Amino acid sequence: LKMSWFWLYLPLHLLMATCLCYSIKASTTSSQQSFKTDLFNFYHSLILADGKETTIHLLKDIPKRYYFVLEESRVLAPFSITVTPCDVPIEWSILMYKSPPGKAAPGGHDTQEVSKSQKASSVVSTIFNYKGNSVETYMGMSSHSALYLLEFLSTERDTHITVYLTTDTTSGHLYPELPTDPRIDVLGVGHTTVTLTWKHSPSVLQHGDSVQYCLLVNEKHNYKSLCAAETAIRSSGMKLPPTLALSLSPYLLEPQQVMILSNSELSIINKVSSGEVRQVCMGTKNTYTVPNLSPSTQYYFDVFIVNLLTNASAAYTGTFARTLEEPEPKVTELKDGKVIHVVLDGRKQKFYSLQYQARHKKIHFTFQLCRGQIQVHITRNGKTVASENLSGLRYFSLKGKPLDTYLVQLRSTEESNSSVKVQASPHFHKPLFPLLPESLKIKSFSKLRTCRSVTIAWLGTQEESKYCVYRKRIEEDQIWRELQSADRCSGPESRHKSEKVLCKYFYDLNLQRAVTTETIKGLEAGTLYLFDVYLFGPSGIPVRYHSKVVKTRKKC
Repeated sequence: LKMSWFWLYLPLHLLMATCLCYSIKASTTSSQQSFKTDLFNFYHSLILADGKETTIHLLKDIPKRYYFVLEESRVLAPFSITVTPCDVPIEWSILMYKSPPGKAAPGGHDTQEVSKSQKASSVVSTIFNYKGNSVETYMGMSSHSALYLLEFLSTERDTHITVYLTTDTTSGHLYPELPTDPRIDVLGVGHTTVTLTWKHSPSVLQHGDSVQYCLLVNEKHNYKSLCAAETAIRSSGMKLPPTLALSLSPYLLEPQQVMILSNSELSIINKVSSGEVRQVCMGTKNTYTVPNLSPSTQYYFDVFIVNLLTNASAAYTGTFARTLEEPEPKVTELKDGKVIHVVLDGRKQKFYSLQYQARHKKIHFTFQLCRGQIQVHITRNGKTVASENLSGLRYFSLKGKPLDTYLVQLRSTEESNSSVKVQASPHFHKPLFPLLPESLKIKSFSKLRTCRSVTIAWLGTQEESKYCVYRKRIEEDQIWRELQSADRCSGPESRHKSEKVLCKYFYDLNLQRAVTTETIKGLEAGTLYLFDVYLFGPSGIPVRYHSKVVKTRKKC
């Protein structure tokens, strides 16, 4: 069966005259009006290509028409039309125009007497119509010279669809095939995972190298086509890569998207207002465990079999599952005066809980931020008494009643790991950390720099304490890493012995004069150095000043 291209070169009025010649003979007003409507429809129609997927944009309440022609054939000739709505439900129908049973005789008289009603019914017939947002395929057979008109209408809003017409049923399919049972089965559900499986597509067995499965996960609803899913994500305010980007084009990612490549599987996570939308392509595996989900959340899962050569896809029947409720968080007990070092996983963004049973009215909480950024939330008997983001060393002095229960919750506010040291004790307990100066900054004096030495200064306190100075030679490209990754809780024991410069004791009852300077000699010209000062209190636990980077003069 082939397209009759001869028809396409005829002027439309001759085409209509040929296809609908017997309508002209109708003498009634209604027949004349019907012919004018048909003529208008064809004048405002486009040709639908054979063997090619066509994207059609529809304006609200404005119908759009396409036509195609099938040649006369002695045998029944098959053809198929597949329509994929990419957003809202649409209405579409197929109308068939074909020649009447009799042929015109010389002199303009019919060789057979046919009633006007029979003529009218033979002019046009609606052979298919549909309303909805599902992917629909019409399979037809034609044995007459016929002209077909497809009409599409969107009554909700502007949208777009794809249409695929083929008259060649022997050379394969544009769309991958679905199995007889296209359902997705849920094998298991956990707190943060869901395991899915589905039956293999026949296309995987025939064309394994050119097809693959792609999974879409979202918290809103199932999608009946990949086209509809992409449209929904775009409407959330995001630009989405083409379908093929699910597996081949990470460079097309937008800032709101995160790409994760693991074990030959590519995930694209879109951050949208209604939650995350994940796309995962896993080759030809038909079982997959979706990781890193939120507990007690309902997710919708759609699997698409994608033809990598044509970019066409077919959708399995979507499913949904609700993850299990998160178990009660494990609570660690805080004991008087004991220091707990907590490491928080920034990727999971979960709270780490510490509980403290008060024995006195006044309670003193101490937090020393070691790395990253951390949010702390403290409740007493279920009521919030303190909540803030930590920076450096922080004390909370709280007053309540004996036997009050305090719950301390900690969470990393960065995607990287964070860590903190925590202590709870009665207010009169010996302090964990030394008395701190007003500022933990180290100052350097530019005018006192030489090729072989630098001079630094730092503030002290009214309490006699021990201060140790360390230096480390670094390169330009190491500055950011050294300053960002430094563990502010680590003491001199983590430093190499060669980095130690000196240790000294000092204090001053007058805080205005509680400052000390030190000139570090024996340095190399034009070289960067990282300087650290550690303050030791009565407990022996050090507090690290903010690191300072200084470069010696190149020429003196």
